Amino acid sequence: MPERGRTAGDEKSALGDIPIPVSAPTSRPTRSLRRTGLLVTFILGGLTATPPLAMDMYLPSLPEVTTSLNAPAASVQLTLTACLAGMALGQLLIGPMSDRWGRRRPLLAGLVVYVVATVLCGIAPSLEFLVAFRLVQGLAGSAGIVIARTVVRDLYDGDAMARFFSTLMLISGVAPIVAPLIGGQILRVTDWRGVFAVLTVVGIALAVLVWFRLPETLDPADRHSGGVGEALRSMRTLLADRVFTGYVLTGGFAFAALFAYIAASPFVIQEIYGASPQTFSLLFGVNSIGLVIVGQINGKVLVGRVSMDKVLAVGLAVITLSATALLLMATGVFGEVGLLPVSAALFVLMSAMGLAMPNTQTLALLRTRHSAGAASALLGTTSFLIGAVASPLVGIAGEDTAVPMAVVQLAAALVAVGCFVGMCRPWNGRTTLEGAES
Repeated sequence: MPERGRTAGDEKSALGDIPIPVSAPTSRPTRSLRRTGLLVTFILGGLTATPPLAMDMYLPSLPEVTTSLNAPAASVQLTLTACLAGMALGQLLIGPMSDRWGRRRPLLAGLVVYVVATVLCGIAPSLEFLVAFRLVQGLAGSAGIVIARTVVRDLYDGDAMARFFSTLMLISGVAPIVAPLIGGQILRVTDWRGVFAVLTVVGIALAVLVWFRLPETLDPADRHSGGVGEALRSMRTLLADRVFTGYVLTGGFAFAALFAYIAASPFVIQEIYGASPQTFSLLFGVNSIGLVIVGQINGKVLVGRVSMDKVLAVGLAVITLSATALLLMATGVFGEVGLLPVSAALFVLMSAMGLAMPNTQTLALLRTRHSAGAASALLGTTSFLIGAVASPLVGIAGEDTAVPMAVVQLAAALVAVGCFVGMCRPWNGRTTLEGAES
């Protein structure tokens, strides 16, 4: 499948990954090109790590925030909901902006606002202010998410795109492994506000790297000249494609099962099973390792050998079975269970996301040759909005039961399966639109 977004005059890096624009000097040393290509890959991984960095480093401190701001657990979980909602809505704006003005300018503006909002989160005097600042943090942080995915669509197509998404999962997967561990260690020496200080430093470093090292990947000739109206028309056209919408919803509800775990696990692991913040962070890291390993198996072994639809089907089946097992344990069907069986089921559920997430993104983006920013925005917005709705539901029955978490996970998994089977109809074997590359 030919790679998209390159002109006849473009040159490839030594790795064949990052195209060097025609205007760039092609006589640069091969070693320099290799470093540039790898660095861009790591920058894209860092941008996709924005959600786990903003969420997971903060997770071990949720019980402390509850005490510090004198607020109930369900209200504190609104800080997660606000950040997710901001990331969802921001993508709808920034994705089309990147189709019009290129990738770099909206990305840099978003990173600057993200840093300022993170500072304000760290000095928030009340829960209401924290929720508001987290909303702004999410709105600005969405730039990294949507534009990183759009840059990948600029550079790759087909199996190559699926492999690169799996590579990004390896890089960005380090974030959920180390973020809770860092968060837990921060709580040893300071309070929850110190977590936002560390996030501020990370945001500044990422903005500097983008400024100096991330090239523009959207050629001016491919940019849209229209405004909001054209962006809305592009989105309407995309949503009219049943298969594209099916993959978007499938990925969105699979993400809801994941986020139900993210929002509820600090209370389930620490409050119900009595684990320390450090133990919770360790378990969260182990689960993230499972996601990374399975993601790499998907990218290095399965892509190109097994249909992406078949791999996605297996991932959804495993997520559904894991959620079912968690619900049975939470309702006492197996009697009194300890932390180990619950952790094992959560590990399997998280690992299966390594099959679901990269393949839903790839299969959806394969449906569009143009308006990659708008398509990426719809992918991200749907996932984060559904996740934002799932967040408060997992705490609706209080801190002493894991049943709401398991119910939300199972319901989300079943809806994801329904969207995949009923809308994507994978047995048809079509992944591209009429007239698109195949």
